[in-house]
Amino acid sequence: MTFHTKRRRLIGFASTTALIGSLLASGVYSQAATLSPEQRQNALKGTASPPQTAETHRLPTEQHFWDALALEPRDAWSRLRASFQWQERLDEPRVQEWIEYYRQSPHNIVEITERARPWLAWIVEQVEERGLPGEIALIPFVESSFDPTARSHRGAAGLWQFMPGTGDALGLRRGNGYDGRLDVVASTRAALDYLELQADQWYDGDLELSLAAYNAGAGTVNRSRRNAIAQGHAGDYWSLSLPRETMNYVPKLKAIAAIINDPDQYQVALPEIEDAPAFAKIPVDRPLALDEAARLSGASRGELAELNPALRNGTANPGQARVLLVPADRADTLMARLETPASPVGSGEARYVVQQGDSLSAIASREGVSVAQIRQANGLNGDILQPGQVLDLPRQSLASR
Repeated sequence: MTFHTKRRRLIGFASTTALIGSLLASGVYSQAATLSPEQRQNALKGTASPPQTAETHRLPTEQHFWDALALEPRDAWSRLRASFQWQERLDEPRVQEWIEYYRQSPHNIVEITERARPWLAWIVEQVEERGLPGEIALIPFVESSFDPTARSHRGAAGLWQFMPGTGDALGLRRGNGYDGRLDVVASTRAALDYLELQADQWYDGDLELSLAAYNAGAGTVNRSRRNAIAQGHAGDYWSLSLPRETMNYVPKLKAIAAIINDPDQYQVALPEIEDAPAFAKIPVDRPLALDEAARLSGASRGELAELNPALRNGTANPGQARVLLVPADRADTLMARLETPASPVGSGEARYVVQQGDSLSAIASREGVSVAQIRQANGLNGDILQPGQVLDLPRQSLASR
C-alpha cells in the first residue's frame, strides 16, 4: 500500500542522504470499543425524536447530536481503531496463519496489551499526529511485546528494538548510565521518523516496504525488490522474497491489528486503557535522581524507574535525557516542588543544593548529623550525589544552629 507520509519534524542530520548512509552502514536488523463508522452513523440516524411536546421542543437541536456522541466509548482502543487504515488483505495466507496463531493463546495478547498500558495512548497520539495508519502504533507488540527493557540476542534494545548503530544514526544517545534506545519518548519519535524517512526515500511512500526495511534493512529489501521487478512482479511487499522473519513481519502486524479491531470475534478481552497518556513529561534542566523525584512527587521510585528505563544509573542528566517521565497525576506536584527555591547550608532553611565536590560525609560533618540520617531523610540508597541535587536536611541540624 502506498501512503504518502506527513513528516512533522527534521531529524538532526545535515541531510537525508547522510542519514540513509549512516543507517545502511549500521547493518540495520531489528527483532522482530469504539463504535465502527457504520455504527456511529446508525446511532446518529437512529436517535429517534420524542413526541414534540412543549418541553422537548425547547431543547436545542444540537442536544440530539451530543447525546449520540456520548454513546461512543472513550478509551485508547477505540481511538486506535478509528485510525486503522490497513484492514484489507486479511485473507492473505500469511495473515490468516498469524491470526490463527494468536487465537490459540488469547492470554498472551492480554498480557502484552496490559504491558502496553503506560505507553499505548501516547504512542497512538504520536502516530495520529503524523497521519500514519494506526496499525503502526502496534509495532512494539511485534518487536518487543511492549517491554521497553527488552533486548534481543542480536543486540537490539527497547520498545522499538533498535540496533546500536541504527540508534546512533538516529541520534539516540548511549553512555554514562543512559541508553536512548530504552527511552520511550525519544525512541518512539526516532522510529516514526525512520519509517517515514525510508518510505519517502526509497519506496514512494509505501509503508509496508518501509516496515520490511525496518526489520531487515533497506539494502536487503531493495535487492529483493529489484529481483522481483526484473522477474515481472509488482515489487510490493507481498511479491518479495525476504528473510523468514521479514516475510512474517507485516502479516504479524496486520493479524494483531485485526484482532484488536474486533476482539469479540476472536474472544479476546482487552484491558481497559484510558484515552489519555498515563505519564507526563517533566523538563530536565539539572541532574535529577529518581530517589529525589520520587520523594518530591509522591510517586514510588519503582513507578519512576518503570517509566524511565533509559536511566541506567537512576539519574536524569540534562545532557542526555531531555525529560523525566512521571505518572500524570504526580506531574503538577513535582513541578511545583522543583520550582521551590532551595538554599545552601547556613541560610536557616531545611533544604540544601549539592555543590561540586560535596559528599554525604562532608555535609553530615558540617551539619552535625550522621550520613544515615541524611540518607533516611532523602530516600538515598548510596553515597553518590549530583551537583544541583536538592537534599532535605534532618531537623537536628537546624536545631543545633
